[in-house]
Amino acid sequence: MITILSIVGVALGVMALIVVIAVMTGFEADLKTRILGGQPQVMIMRHGGPGSFTNYREILQKVEKTPGVEAATPFIYAQIMLKSKNGAAGAVLRGVAPESAGLVMKTLQNISLPSATEVNASQSSVRPTPGIVLGLELANNLGVVEGDPIYLISPRGMISPIGHVPTMRQFKVTGFFESGMYDYDQTFAYINIRDAQKILRLGDSVTGLDLRVTDLYEARNVAEKISSKLGFPYWARDWMQMNRNLFKALKLERRVMFVILTLIILVAAFNIASSLIMMVMGKTRDIAILKAMGATERSVKKIFILNGMVIGALGTLIGVGLGLAVCTVLKHYNIHELAGDIYYFTTRLPVKLEFYNVASIIAAALLICFFATLYPAHQAAKLKPVEAIRYG
Repeated sequence: MITILSIVGVALGVMALIVVIAVMTGFEADLKTRILGGQPQVMIMRHGGPGSFTNYREILQKVEKTPGVEAATPFIYAQIMLKSKNGAAGAVLRGVAPESAGLVMKTLQNISLPSATEVNASQSSVRPTPGIVLGLELANNLGVVEGDPIYLISPRGMISPIGHVPTMRQFKVTGFFESGMYDYDQTFAYINIRDAQKILRLGDSVTGLDLRVTDLYEARNVAEKISSKLGFPYWARDWMQMNRNLFKALKLERRVMFVILTLIILVAAFNIASSLIMMVMGKTRDIAILKAMGATERSVKKIFILNGMVIGALGTLIGVGLGLAVCTVLKHYNIHELAGDIYYFTTRLPVKLEFYNVASIIAAALLICFFATLYPAHQAAKLKPVEAIRYG
């Protein structure tokens, strides 16, 4: 019974470790994919505040020639207020260039971005309504559908006799986007970069440049090359720097969970040690006879180490099988719908099995089981045949 409980304990510990680490790895990978879908891989900005980045076309040409850069596009970033007939909400406004924004960010590839509004000289009295694309959650909060009018209020207004007056302009909802990231879908709104320049009174300047690189994990090197190439007052950041705290927290959580769940295997290892100690006590006379017949301390020690390792290996094997089975079920069946405002996205539980993680768990389990066998094996090996037979 103690042997069976030891096997079950190791199996449960290994299974729990595999499932939890696979879910956390999948969560991190899925979150990384969704973040990169709505964020650039490298961002270039200029010191000096709004309206200072006026030579962006020249910088854009230089950046596009940098090795490792796949595409680049200008953007404008600002915090604004959106007001509809059904409510109001704060939002993050991004002015983008429709011809190049989709080449940099995956979220914008399937969106029909609004074109810039132009006023002809013959129609100077006519002021066409520009278009705006909203995140699906933001649109639901505002209670608007495609074609509805909406007012964009910018704090960068003008000075009047009564003081500072915010700029307000009417837009027309031309579409929605759903990135899968709840925070993005309830926050972001996209308009044409020319309309953004007008309403924010930026003239012919932008906030910065968004870049897409050929190798995702070489983004930092590309950012450093660009920073050294352009020099002050320009600076560049890659996606790892922009989300550094988030990914550090996820990595720390995964390590802590690994340590905590390893304690389950440690408890099972104590069961293995206790069963081997009881076996040594019960087989004292048999051990003495073996040693009297010529068995060495090393061979006796091997017997008990092998016995404990068989228990550990069997439990580990069963645990790996159960863990892989549970991960398969979680991956292919929607067990539980996630709340987007808590878990960033609303898809099924993400699961990602990596060979390195499974191998580490197997190695940790076997190593713990091996150390658990050393003390009983040592006690059995140092038994003296005469005393063991006399008092056994």
